[in-house]
Amino acid sequence: MNARVGQILALAALASLASLAALAALAAAGCSSGPAPEVAASGPATALVALPVTDHLAAAGKEPMLVETSDGALWVSGYGSGDPALWRSTDGGSSWAAVDVGTAEDGAVGNSDVDLAVGPDGTIYFAQMTFDRETFEGTAISIGASRDGGAGWSWSLLSEDRFDDRPWVEVAPDGVAHAIWNDGSGVSYATSSDRGLTWEERPRIHPVGGSSHLAIGPEGSLAVRITPMSASGHRHDPGIDHVAVSTDGGATWTLRELPGERIWTQTFDHADGLLRWVEPLAWDAAGALYALWSEGTTLWLARSSDHGASWTHWPVVDGDETLYFPYLVGRAAGELAATWFSRSGEALRVNVALVQIATETEAEPHVTRAEAFSIPAFRQSGEGEEPAPDTAGEYVPVAFLADGRLAVVTTIQDPTTDRWGFTFRPYRIE
Repeated sequence: MNARVGQILALAALASLASLAALAALAAAGCSSGPAPEVAASGPATALVALPVTDHLAAAGKEPMLVETSDGALWVSGYGSGDPALWRSTDGGSSWAAVDVGTAEDGAVGNSDVDLAVGPDGTIYFAQMTFDRETFEGTAISIGASRDGGAGWSWSLLSEDRFDDRPWVEVAPDGVAHAIWNDGSGVSYATSSDRGLTWEERPRIHPVGGSSHLAIGPEGSLAVRITPMSASGHRHDPGIDHVAVSTDGGATWTLRELPGERIWTQTFDHADGLLRWVEPLAWDAAGALYALWSEGTTLWLARSSDHGASWTHWPVVDGDETLYFPYLVGRAAGELAATWFSRSGEALRVNVALVQIATETEAEPHVTRAEAFSIPAFRQSGEGEEPAPDTAGEYVPVAFLADGRLAVVTTIQDPTTDRWGFTFRPYRIE
């Protein structure tokens, strides 16, 4: 969403996982979950083992995004410094260096919501929103593209409308890049067929609702999560709670309904209801579509093998804490990684899980959870007030890495100690 953040998985025997060809197809799709490993897991995982973490202190890195390119380089973006911020690691996440993405004169502008994607040809896409913190309104959506491993960037202004909000970018297996955003008047949509040199704005995917998430499957099917809230929370359209699916490259869209019940309130305060914004979608290598959402203290996962026409869904986490701001990525058939926040009183924690599902049965998912952890992210409502724990974004990005690790990135946001940046936190799957 933007700068208002913080105001607002039964064991089952697992059947066969995806073949190497299917894994390669998913990697070619440029999914933000990162390249697939050479060998998929042969059975249910037993643990996510936390590996040493790396804190990178630099500019603020709120609501980060994480991708991996085919050379093994890792890329993290975030916002809060006033200019587009991107970092790269060439040693598996042990150290990070800032990437020069250009200047405002080059079109490199933005100070809010970000997204990253990698195409099958190696092109890196960096979407960025501009937000006016005085009027509490979005003002523009820009996107940069690098065709030389981050050395050079070309920038395009996708929109410069009042209330521009929440951009997402993904790349289909054919190399076409797809971007969405919203401005209170529906979900806007643009594509690039020339590696980000130029963009064509296409008809809106839907005339109302927010651009909550975008995912592209291994065969090029697109799924867009459309939700009631848009325009940085300035607009709320009750009853708008859909998945739009396209199987023809975005030429036409079919609205699909999800199971379950999600209550949306126009609130940025925990006391007023469950906080929602990013409602994630993901495809696996077999072409199944997944959705993850919270119904308070229960986290639900749904799977569709027919592009959203029908769904099977399961409660994957249930307990006493409030669960919110989930995120989801897919890899091999029936293999997912999920993150979410949990809150009990003022105690706020990040949760990470590997989800595995027997793809030809309706058995319940096998969920392997890491130990939940707190992050050094705080907000101050006013001068002199005690800092309160903050999510510093409306999701925690998670990625399957080519070396077999799982990784998440969380924000460092501590005004009392003047510490700003992000933490790279990898896991070994056992």
